[in-house]
Amino acid sequence: MKFRVERDVLADAVAWTAKSLPSRPSVPVLAGVMLRVTDGRLQVSGFDYEVSSQVSVEVQADADGAALVSGRLLAEITKALPAKPVDIAAVGSHLELVCGSARFTLPVMPVEDYPALPDMPSSAGTVEAQAFAVAVAQVAIAAGRDETLPMLTGVRVELDGSTMTMLATDRYRLAMRELEWTPDDPEISLNALIPAKTLNDTAKAMGPIGGSVTLALSQGNAGEGMVGFAGGARRTTSRLLDGANYPPVRSIFPSTQNAQASLSVAGLVEVVRRVALVAERTTPVLLSFSEDGLVVEAGGTEEARASEAMEATFTGEPLTIGFNPQYLIDGLQNLGAPTAVLSFVDAFKPAVISPADEDGEIKPGYRYLIMPIRVTR
Repeated sequence: MKFRVERDVLADAVAWTAKSLPSRPSVPVLAGVMLRVTDGRLQVSGFDYEVSSQVSVEVQADADGAALVSGRLLAEITKALPAKPVDIAAVGSHLELVCGSARFTLPVMPVEDYPALPDMPSSAGTVEAQAFAVAVAQVAIAAGRDETLPMLTGVRVELDGSTMTMLATDRYRLAMRELEWTPDDPEISLNALIPAKTLNDTAKAMGPIGGSVTLALSQGNAGEGMVGFAGGARRTTSRLLDGANYPPVRSIFPSTQNAQASLSVAGLVEVVRRVALVAERTTPVLLSFSEDGLVVEAGGTEEARASEAMEATFTGEPLTIGFNPQYLIDGLQNLGAPTAVLSFVDAFKPAVISPADEDGEIKPGYRYLIMPIRVTR
């Protein structure tokens, strides 16, 4: 194997593939990325039996072949190379990499020990890449991080005709986003629970490429339990999580509201950040709403307290409610609108944050629910 490739193209391909490699692989070869050159194209692949990643780029090939090298090491090296073409050649039991006056020699692992990547499931439809990336980012923030509750570390994707709905919760907050997509079958009705990290990394990588992303989901026995995404020259597959007992989270959204506030997203994020500086790790920030506006307060130790007032349009009885400051900021920063509408039942029931349009009306499509923290004053 011998080829020449642009530094940025190689670094981008290796970084994306290496990102999903396990830090503690069950067998050494799973820490590697496979470099395979055929017909003037380089295919960079990674696989850990859970997630597979593959990207194809054009190269000036002198000899076809394959080599398996440490993914994380290759990613660090390619990122640090000077902005010059990179020459790579497999020589015996090593891979030689030359870029300008920089030269690296890396050991290779046996190609024949590397597992075959899984096939993509059958296509279910396509979705616009940039819109998909935004939607996934809005929902994935609410997914759980606790691996002892694997079901909550996923994003539930519900496909119903031309509507795709994504839901995620960690029990303290819940995000829901609906968007239009183009199904291969207009009558499709499918649900899948996709690991949030894989979904987020994939959408983030494919969003800037533009165009559309193909969503591949098993609808029969072939490839059951797998999901695949293809966009541009990239493709990835992942095992699905068991979502058979996923809680009926839509019912958590309140059906009524007794109070509502409209305010600046950027303004509230700034105020919450400042006030939360005195809050201890488990201490909420208090939001006190009245017809005069909003006062945000926090207290840590007996000595440290902070409060700040800001403008807000509020309807309803005066209300004081406590939230985890980071959860509140996460929801606000992912609204994708300059104005937020906060809807309340009372100080002890979940609140819903929604984006608002220029007229102050709630925009459909995204809702972020956050559980309050009970406080005694």
